Amino acid sequence: MFSPRQQIEKLLGQTGIKINGPNDSDIQVFNEYLYSRLLSGGSLALGESYMDGWWEVKALDQFFYKIFKANLNEKLVFSWPIILSFLKSFIFSLRAQSPFIIGERHYDIGNDLYQAMLGKTLAYSCGYWKEAKNLDEAETAKFDLICKKIRLKQGNYILDIGSGWGSFLKFVAENYGVRGLGITVSKEQVALAKELCKGLPIEIKLQDYRTLQGKFDHIVSIGMFEHVGVKNYRTYMSKVRELLKDDGLFLLQTIGSNKSSMFTDPWISKYIFPNSKLPSLVQIGKAIEGLFVMEDWHNLGADYDKTLMAWFDNFDKNWPRLKSKYSDRFYKMWKYYLLSCAGSFRARNIQLWQIALSKKGAPGGYKSIR
Repeated sequence: MFSPRQQIEKLLGQTGIKINGPNDSDIQVFNEYLYSRLLSGGSLALGESYMDGWWEVKALDQFFYKIFKANLNEKLVFSWPIILSFLKSFIFSLRAQSPFIIGERHYDIGNDLYQAMLGKTLAYSCGYWKEAKNLDEAETAKFDLICKKIRLKQGNYILDIGSGWGSFLKFVAENYGVRGLGITVSKEQVALAKELCKGLPIEIKLQDYRTLQGKFDHIVSIGMFEHVGVKNYRTYMSKVRELLKDDGLFLLQTIGSNKSSMFTDPWISKYIFPNSKLPSLVQIGKAIEGLFVMEDWHNLGADYDKTLMAWFDNFDKNWPRLKSKYSDRFYKMWKYYLLSCAGSFRARNIQLWQIALSKKGAPGGYKSIR
């Protein structure tokens, strides 16, 4: 019978990670109860024990890259309490729930945190690093790429579902001469977005997408679809189709999963994005079937690794002026969040998609833009 430590060592042996080893990606264990905790609690226990200071890794992003590359996240045997937690999460996801929960628990944490982390553009989504030399350039390049993909023209009226701090709308108003409406479920985002977009033909509202009315030349949704929920995918796409003019284009940017699932990682769901769910290619396909023509599907997953590392660098650099408001435990939680996600994208365990959709097919065809 193998001891808990021996069982964890055997699992880590598949990744090249050593317990208390000399490499930057090796795990340094400070509490010997960690091994039994991991065997009974899986990924939730891994994250919580890190926040509790039970272990550390010098290069946390590389640690997770190796974990995901070896699919170790799928090989841990979960105890019944963890299985029941998954089932509870699944059942809850099928019930009606307030769309504003994610705003209150994540995006309303504090504008000071996000301003310190995200850079000048305040864009909380993957940048486009093809020719960019830094985060601000990558985010601006992403905005411009989206504009080209939806064939944005001066005078257009566009909708941004999940507009955040108004970054994209501010960009298009200043650079393309368009009007726009942005909606978000975060009160803090609305307040700052209105301030940043003051004087521009931009309207920002605290609103659920399902209550929207009107017609728009084009629609974008950049990093919001992850919060919609599987049961709402079809409703979401039907609403977008209703709001989009017949000759308009819809650009959906979303993180995507390689596999269809009804569950979210329990640590991410508990501490970072409550009730979130990454869609798969199949799930998106079913949601748009009969509603849209898929014009283009662009995978920028590798770019999210660079974006997350840049966010962490900003967060870490600005921590001295943030720590009077946020606890040391928060620092470890946020570090774990950013660097574990970077490792996951680096291992190509999850993806980042930009999907261009039309209602009836773009006249003359659609030219893919990269």
